[in-house]
Formats: sequence, C-alpha cells, structure tokens
Amino acid sequence: MILIDKISNKILGNNARTAKAGKNILYSFFIKGYSVIIQFALVPLTLHYLDKFHYGIWLTLASLLEWFNFFDIGIGHGLRNKLAEALAQDDIELCKTYVSTAYAFVALIFVGFIIIFCLINPFLHWASILNVTPALGDELRALVLYVFIFFCLRFIFNLISVVIYANQSPALNNLMGPLGSTLSFAAIYILTKTTPSSLFGAAMVLSASPLVILILFNFLLFNTKYKHIKPSFKFVNFKYAHALLGLGVQFFVIQMSILVVFSTDNIILTQLFGPDQVTVYNIAFKYFTIALMINGIITYTFWTPFTEAYVKQDFVWIRKTLSKLDMIVFMLIAGVLISTLLADKLVYLWVGNAVSIPLSMKIALALYVIINLLSAPYNMFINGSGKIRLQLYMAIVSIVTTIPLSYLFSKTLHFGPSGVTIAMVCTVLPNAILWRIQANKILNGTAANIWNK
Repeated sequence: MILIDKISNKILGNNARTAKAGKNILYSFFIKGYSVIIQFALVPLTLHYLDKFHYGIWLTLASLLEWFNFFDIGIGHGLRNKLAEALAQDDIELCKTYVSTAYAFVALIFVGFIIIFCLINPFLHWASILNVTPALGDELRALVLYVFIFFCLRFIFNLISVVIYANQSPALNNLMGPLGSTLSFAAIYILTKTTPSSLFGAAMVLSASPLVILILFNFLLFNTKYKHIKPSFKFVNFKYAHALLGLGVQFFVIQMSILVVFSTDNIILTQLFGPDQVTVYNIAFKYFTIALMINGIITYTFWTPFTEAYVKQDFVWIRKTLSKLDMIVFMLIAGVLISTLLADKLVYLWVGNAVSIPLSMKIALALYVIINLLSAPYNMFINGSGKIRLQLYMAIVSIVTTIPLSYLFSKTLHFGPSGVTIAMVCTVLPNAILWRIQANKILNGTAANIWNK
C-alpha cells in the first residue's frame, strides 16, 4: 500500500482527489496487465480449437448481440450518478430504492427482449445474416438463441459494475473481466483436450463464462461489502426511473454511436468479404488498441474527480490534470508508432501465420488509435462536466454516416477490408478537434450555446 501511494504521488501528484484516483489506476493496471495476457492467450487457443472461418462467425455473432448492451436506455449512467449522490448524503433507503429500481427496470427490458427473440428467432435466416452455407442454418438458430439469453442475463447482472463505480472502486470492477477470461480460457482448453472442434461448444463457453463471474460478484458483494444497499423487491419504485435516466438518455445515444462504429464493421466485413476477414480485422484491432485500453484505465478513473472539481470550480486542478494526461498520451503515441513497425513480427508470435494484416489496415488503425488518444482526456472532462449536448449531436452524425462511409471506402474506392478502418478514422477525427475546443471554452469561461449544454 505504501509503495502504491509513493508511485501514485510521484506520477500524478499528492492532491487528495488525484491520489485516490491514482491508487485505483495503479491497482487497475496490475489487474488489466493480467487481463491483457489472458485475453491474448485466449485468441490463438480459440483459433486452434475452431478455425479462422468459424471463429469469424462467432465474432460477428457476438458483435450483433452487443447491440443489446446499451438498451437499458442509459439507466446505468443514471444509477451511477444518483447512487453516488445518495451515498454521499448517507441516505441508505434511497440507495436501496435506486439500486432495486434499476435492477427491476433493466430486468424487465431484457426479459422482454428474450421473450420477443424466442418468438421471432425461428423466422430468422442466420446463414444469410452471417453469410455462411445454408447447411449451418439449423445449428446457428439454436446457437444464437442460447447465446442471446446469456447475453441478456449478463446485461442485467452487469449493474453490479455501476454500483462498484458509484462507490469509487473501479479497480474492483476491473477484476471481473480477467476472471471471466480466465474461466473462458480454462473451459476452451478443456474442450480442446476432450471434444472435437465445435462452434456451439466454444460459443457456449465464451458467452456463459462472463455471466458466471457477474452472478458470483453480485452474490458476494451484496451479501458483504454492499449488503446495506442490496436490491429488494419492496424497494422497487418506478417513480424513480425518470430520476435514474437523467443524462442517461443522451449517454445512451452516444454509446449507441460507439456501438454502431464497432459492431457494424464486423457485419459489413462478413457480408462483403466473408467471416475470414472478420477474424483478421478483430485480431488487428485487439493488437493496435492496447494503447487505448491503457489510456482508458487512466482517463476513465478521472470522470468522477473531474465532476467534483468542476462543481467546485477548481479549474487549476483540471488544467494540471489534463496536462499530465496529455503527457501520458504522448508516451502512448510513441508506443503505437513502435508497435506499428513491429506489427507483423509480434502478430506472428501471437497467432502464428493464421492472420496477415494488410499495410493499409495497419496504418488506418494506428491513426484511429492516435486520434482517440489525443481526444480522450478532454472527452472525459466534458463527460464529468455534463456538457454533452455536442457529443449527442456528433453521435447522431456517426450513426448516420458510419455504414455509408465503410461501404464507400471498402467497395466504391476499392480499399477492401481496410476500408472499414479508414471510415472509423473519418468518424472520430472531427470529434477529437471539437472536444479540445469545447474543453478550452469551458475552462476559459467562454462556452455558450451548444458548447455549454
């Protein structure tokens, strides 16, 4: 603990607000370091158990189902803000009401999705949707149903993450991902030793493992550390649903734009070029976005501290913190450039000769990562300030333009699979410029109209 304090103070300073965030960042790095190792090890193991074609089918299917991830209409963000306020006021009954209502609200949404999907699934032609041979149609129909149910249940129990963040313990939340990946790795390894290649078996393991960990965390935390705010039927009160939504609806649209950017890439690739290219793209994306994951650990931790500082008008601390985050970004950009030069060798060491990443895709992904790195600190400050109307409008633009741009670059301009990555660059570049302008206007006191909403 003493060593953690010293490292945190050395890098970020000894301000109380910064020190608390710094501790969570360092703990998260230890956890995420293991997470990266196990997730990267899981890719070649799964590729070995399946093959590039069937692994691409799974990745595309997972992308399709991720669309339901944000259909809580932003109630997660509302719960995070409202629960944090209630905890600060030591209003335990209100905390229980918020938590209970959020769980009930999200459960109703996703149980409804399950019922509707069970009714329409028999009429969906999954072989056509995933661009595979019709002979796989019946297997895919059964597979998708089970995986969809796992996904929906996962989103309900994932509210424990929001409760953890509201209690300012992001390092604890970051522990769930690597535990789920470890369980997946162990189960896939057992499958490789005991059963022949099976898309159904792999999909069951990869979709059920995170759910098992989430259920375990819900049970343990609500019976120990968070027992005082454990959800209960008698505390469900849907009058509080509107309060929980708050900025949530706007964040919902913003999240949907992110989902469109990421998920439609896999869908477009499988439709235009086949599932094989989905595998190539996803492996390349995992490799190049390590820097984004590292930066995300750091910047996301500062969301709540930025909110506190903004409310208290502590702009000096905000400017100093943004400056320090910029320094970290520049170091990460140097790492991105080096990793781009070494991409072929490192990807070969990772997955062997199963995947070859085109030069145009490598360049586009490097640009995409660098642009996101440069904008991340300012984006997080804007989120913390609550001035997200401009983000909302740009999110709508992204939703409308992502698919046409991907098709334009991939097919019309003949960039092939790399075209979807080039489209991503075009989508995020304006945002990176606008977030810096808005952040500076807010800090200078010159923000007005759309810049201050």
